[in-house]
Amino acid sequence: MLIDTHAHLDFSDFDQDIEQVINKAKENDVKYIINIGTDFSSSRKSLELTQNYENIFTTTGVHPHQAKIVDDQGLEILKDLSKADKVVGVGETGLDFHYDHSPRDKQIEVFQQLINLAKNINLPLIIHSREAEDETLDILKANSVNQGVFHCFTGDLKLANKILDLGLYISLGGILTFKNVKTLQKAVKEIPLEKVLIETDSPYLTPEPHRGHRNQPTYVKYVAQKIADIKSVPFKKVAEITTSNALELFNIG
Repeated sequence: MLIDTHAHLDFSDFDQDIEQVINKAKENDVKYIINIGTDFSSSRKSLELTQNYENIFTTTGVHPHQAKIVDDQGLEILKDLSKADKVVGVGETGLDFHYDHSPRDKQIEVFQQLINLAKNINLPLIIHSREAEDETLDILKANSVNQGVFHCFTGDLKLANKILDLGLYISLGGILTFKNVKTLQKAVKEIPLEKVLIETDSPYLTPEPHRGHRNQPTYVKYVAQKIADIKSVPFKKVAEITTSNALELFNIG
């Protein structure tokens, strides 16, 4: 059994065939899907998915791209949503200095606010960090955040060790299957399996051999297989340990 710990099935990419996508995941031993909120509307739609499908859990959050929309009223909306059944985390949240769709100081402010929310309600944090790793780690360390996951990790072993030193999990996605990611693959070889989660980030970052097409939770198996290949361990071991990690972090079951 596998768990896709980061998907965006509430996005319009899945409007036409959401039921088929979810059923196909079930048929391919993806027991649970954690759908990740990226703004107020996304968090609400994600919560609706959990009510319609027993195998879906959700988080409430605002992606750093959308940080500029957050005000006091928005924070109250997130607080209310986070109290619902089947909400298992806060995020995604963090810093993205690649596109700067929101001002950096606003990204930092909202990141801090969502860290406070996660700590107040004792839920793990789903962390997005792009070209802002030092700043992200400094904020997490200053706030003693030790319950959460760095989603879509693409860094080197040095960065991985800094994340692990905080007590956080590292989530791996389809990029791991791409060519010319030797630095990432070298890091994955050394990262303890007991600190690894797997994800698709559907509909993005589709793994080989389906790269170029829409990603979906079924394809999380290719990420698990690549980890097994890199670490020279059976697929079953990767499935069992990453599933156990996800169940523990998100307090499912």
